[in-house]
Amino acid sequence: MTLGILKDRKDQVVERINGNETVSCSKESLAGAVSQRACVFCGSRVVLYPIADALHLIHGPIGCAAYTWDIRGALSSGPELHRLSFSTDLRERDIIFGGEKKLEAALDELITRHNPKAAFVYSTCIVGIIGDDLGAVCRKMTELKKIPVIPVQSEGFKGSKREGYFAACKAMFTLVGTKEPENISPVSVNILGDFNLAGEIWIIRDYLKKMGVEVVANITGDGRVDDIRRCHGAALNLVQCSGATLDLAKMMKEKFNIPFLRVSYLGIEDMAESLYIVADHFSHIDKDIEEKTRQLVKTELEQIMPEIRKIREELNGKKAAIYVGGAFKAFSLVKAFRRIGMSVVLVGSQTGTDEDYRELAKITDPGTVIVDDSNPRELSDFIVEKGVDVFVGGVKERPIAYKLGVAFCDHNHERKIALEGFTGMLNFAKEIHNSVTSPVWKFHPARLSRVEEKSSEVCCG
Repeated sequence: MTLGILKDRKDQVVERINGNETVSCSKESLAGAVSQRACVFCGSRVVLYPIADALHLIHGPIGCAAYTWDIRGALSSGPELHRLSFSTDLRERDIIFGGEKKLEAALDELITRHNPKAAFVYSTCIVGIIGDDLGAVCRKMTELKKIPVIPVQSEGFKGSKREGYFAACKAMFTLVGTKEPENISPVSVNILGDFNLAGEIWIIRDYLKKMGVEVVANITGDGRVDDIRRCHGAALNLVQCSGATLDLAKMMKEKFNIPFLRVSYLGIEDMAESLYIVADHFSHIDKDIEEKTRQLVKTELEQIMPEIRKIREELNGKKAAIYVGGAFKAFSLVKAFRRIGMSVVLVGSQTGTDEDYRELAKITDPGTVIVDDSNPRELSDFIVEKGVDVFVGGVKERPIAYKLGVAFCDHNHERKIALEGFTGMLNFAKEIHNSVTSPVWKFHPARLSRVEEKSSEVCCG
């Protein structure tokens, strides 16, 4: 690496050489580095937001509610109360004299008007500073309105997005076990950490149904409060987005003795492996489940592989960069790019752990740059230096790619195309192919200037 990296971040950026590299992580963002991370409040919102029949009320200034309004493209098969953004809209007077009365009035009005199954009340930075007692207000309104009113202690200044995940898990856990788990199959699961972007959880549920596995609760994509209340009756928890919901799985294991498996539904290898480990877990109950799973995987692959092979021929040798929220998603993306003939030259995440980065070092190619909690300047410089053809990230990374004349694939909140499952792998391959091979990049000023620089270097050489 020939780039200038901020001195205090040098241990958070490594170049993969032998697969034994370590990345410093799980630390506060460096002041002035312009981290791509979100705050604690945002972390809690992205986890809880897809619970479709709950009321979500932000206790704080209106800006916090606007920032997280409809923050995920999480689809619902029924109610859509989650898509409305409610705020107590704290002003100067409320901050001086306290906002508890305003919060009570808002909850009273909103619960009466919308009749939700539960209400989540999110604390923001200013609420943590002025000391409003969210817990006391929520207990009072629970008694008055006869529904769970749950405080989410998500003051933004407490840490990073990861602390927000933990706050969300603690809030959800207060619901678990509050309803009798009647008529649940012994071959049953909860799906944790899938937010039903573009209807992806429905794809996974369909696979599990064909295997003979009952899904008790979606946590949280297309989620329902009553399903979460009875989800302790499931035999197994499947945890995909480990950062967002792994804490909840651990809480349920400790209190209800429910085992959990870490899975991924992205890419052919990880999707198949996830189904196989579920089948193996239940094979002592259902003797036919492993054969049903093999047939399911075979059928799905027969449908998608001919087209993927054609796409691979045109993408072979192209380069990709990945920067996502949780590193666990990056594992699957590295494999997915390899499947379509592309190499990953830059990979990183906002909230990865030491274990995550050790795994990334093992599965990436020599020369790959691995980054933790990166910033726009670093990402831009690495993309140019490595000659990246496509950048995979979220809403904050899109402008970086387009300014540099690089193709972009949204793999986070806002996408409208399902990328999970076997069908999702084909969609992913098509999107990457269409983006990388688009003729528009030939005319982008930044791309043209880089081509001219290379031409002049060749001439001078």
